[in-house]
Amino acid sequence: MAEASEGGMPALLSGLRVVEIASDRAAYSGKLMGDLGADVIVVEGPGGHKTRGYGPFVADKPDPDNCLWWWNYNTSKRSVVLDLETEEGRESFRKLARSADIVLEGEDPGVLDALGIDHTQIRSDSPELVWVSVTPNGRQRPDLHEPATDLTILAGGGLVWNCGYDDHTLPPIRPSGGHSHHTASAFATLGALTAIVHRDATGVGQHVDVSMIAATNVTTEVSSIDWLYRGATNQRQTGRHASEHNTMGIQVRTKDGGYCSNPLGLTTAGNYKDVMEWLRELGLEDEFPEFFFLQMGFDRGGVPLKVLGVDVEATEIYRAGREALYLIASKLTTPEFFVQAQERGIACGAVYAPDEALADAHYRFRNYPVEVEHPEHGRSFTYPGLPFTGVGIPTAIRRAPLVGEHTEEVLAGLRDS
Repeated sequence: MAEASEGGMPALLSGLRVVEIASDRAAYSGKLMGDLGADVIVVEGPGGHKTRGYGPFVADKPDPDNCLWWWNYNTSKRSVVLDLETEEGRESFRKLARSADIVLEGEDPGVLDALGIDHTQIRSDSPELVWVSVTPNGRQRPDLHEPATDLTILAGGGLVWNCGYDDHTLPPIRPSGGHSHHTASAFATLGALTAIVHRDATGVGQHVDVSMIAATNVTTEVSSIDWLYRGATNQRQTGRHASEHNTMGIQVRTKDGGYCSNPLGLTTAGNYKDVMEWLRELGLEDEFPEFFFLQMGFDRGGVPLKVLGVDVEATEIYRAGREALYLIASKLTTPEFFVQAQERGIACGAVYAPDEALADAHYRFRNYPVEVEHPEHGRSFTYPGLPFTGVGIPTAIRRAPLVGEHTEEVLAGLRDS
């Protein structure tokens, strides 16, 4: 587990114990809390959880201890093997759960209840316990037993409808695999920690019921609100927010064939002044006949987004600003355009492949990625680090546990307590 943050300070969640029943739905939540310093104990069945069988594997050799999916989603955890089909295993789990601050699980509704180890049965004796359930539809809906996959959850939540291209003869596209699991796990983590704050103030825990489809739906930003309150259907657009109306593109093609995105374009007087100076520095002023529009944007004090499509002059100024960025980008590589735009305070993001992102100086400066030691392999491997940084945030994580690596250690601790 991550026990200390940079500078020797205690890690943010040090002292918090989380007992997680292994699952793909909630694994990322347990990972986040473990990487933040919590003692996360993941409970697996004999032989290891089924997710250890998800490919790919180290050297392409299937092995539950060399599963890259497991490695990624179970850093900074300890593994305990319990057979929950037996009364001995269930009793050990009850003791383990009662030793925890948080229990995290992603089982189908009814599974744990049938085993006698659901939150209603365990929290009756431990009212201070926070129990977090992550299921496709939540525990309260009438359709809670309907089968679901990552794809159906993303589609039902509306996210797929919002993802795709301006050309609507092409079908919508899904985000990367496991996206609904990541989203639900983020809400599970926030819900769990909020419940801990409440428990610390009142002494009372609670059941946090996370619906994956609801979590996905609220990440559609304004699309759900527009539909519910205005009856408006937002349409997918290439590389930018879905909208009821077609909006200007935000991606610029660079000299090396790459792309950068400039989500807000030029909105302030300073933006227009900086772009004029940028064009002059690159010797491009004469190549851009609409340079006068940039001067107008500066003289107006900028162009607020809310007037686009309403104020004709402002819209043309904004469009000219985008055309200026397209011209500049065509003369620079992706990293050059990204860095120079940022230096001028112009919102910009480089579109990188995963290996390019890991090599970027900005990611490396903030300790992302990180090297994680694997003594069983005699070497370290490169991992993605935490998605955020700050005071009390660790800069190191521990490798995922081997099957049952900590069973004796954890169970002995229960016997001694």
